[in-house]
Amino acid sequence: MASWISMDEACRQLGVRAQTVYAYVSRGKLEVMPDPADTRRSLYRAEDVAALARRKQAGRKHETLATNTLFGAEPSIPTALCTFVRGRPHYRGHDAVELARSATLEEAAQLLWDAEQPADFSCRAALRGGKPGRVAAFSALGALAATGHSTRGRLTRVLHQEGQGLVGQFATAFGAQAGTQALHLRFAQGWKLPAEVAELLRTAMVLLLDHELTSSAFAARIAASTGASLPACLLAGLTTLSGPLHGDASGRVQALFSEVERLGEDAALAHHLSTGQPLAGFGHFLYPDGDPRAAALLALCEPPEVIARFIDKATQLTGLAPNIDVALAALVAHHRLPADAAFGLFATARSVGLLAHSLEQLGVAQVIRPRGRYVGVLPGAGGAPA
Repeated sequence: MASWISMDEACRQLGVRAQTVYAYVSRGKLEVMPDPADTRRSLYRAEDVAALARRKQAGRKHETLATNTLFGAEPSIPTALCTFVRGRPHYRGHDAVELARSATLEEAAQLLWDAEQPADFSCRAALRGGKPGRVAAFSALGALAATGHSTRGRLTRVLHQEGQGLVGQFATAFGAQAGTQALHLRFAQGWKLPAEVAELLRTAMVLLLDHELTSSAFAARIAASTGASLPACLLAGLTTLSGPLHGDASGRVQALFSEVERLGEDAALAHHLSTGQPLAGFGHFLYPDGDPRAAALLALCEPPEVIARFIDKATQLTGLAPNIDVALAALVAHHRLPADAAFGLFATARSVGLLAHSLEQLGVAQVIRPRGRYVGVLPGAGGAPA
């Protein structure tokens, strides 16, 4: 839950006068509410004040700014795709959790791509040979990246059509049935799931569509800034997404859930907490009050009883709420989806967002080229470090 502080305390933490606090409120940087004890006074969201104080303390020195730009304290690239408002993600101004209640991935892609009509992710060609999964998906995308055409000098509607084909083929390689139906239905058919589970897949994919300037979105934008082909941009983003500290984090949660099912929730918790190991999938620095995407998906998907008890006890003992990786792993566990289904759903959904970032970056006629801050041995300095 959010905490609230007085004007005096806000001024003290920020080192400013009341007029400056009012200015922060007017610019939307500081949330305010009436004081229940005295409606003539106002209270200010403590988390907003703390964030402003940290930013103020960091200062605007060039080195500090450059480092923070890459590691998350400051936004570095302007984007109109996704942002966070009061602890909730929004796609082009639309609440992502509310959108996920009814929108298909195709409809959400239309919004994110600013397209004239819903995306068409149909794929009429079934997977040829091999086993569905990430090997098939990345192999197919890699071949397309090796032969693709540059994005430069091509109309947006043409790139939209190419992007639709890429998402459709990628999903088919992960096990979605070939066809023209909405992607969540094709996944359900390919994995032999009932209609009610298809709805959960739809919800999950819309929730996973984008998440502002993640490391994978940055990688895709870097590729796009060089004029690389659309499949190459997508491959750059998805290979980054595949890391266990990013889009494949649900795999770590699935391993944790296997331990819980084998040992029981109490033994698994005792093992991790006694060794100081963080619990995969709990807490998120963007959501101090809990990940609303996880809450939305878990409300629709009841995990196995032992997993549900584990989630409750882990939250109570750590104070950290489950994030979307826990919800996704719970969905896989409850409905016995294929082993790589969590990453398949995440990667397919996020491919829409990565393509959106790539297309948005095309509007900037400049190659993204960060500078290194050299800390090694200086030439001719007799081995003295920098």
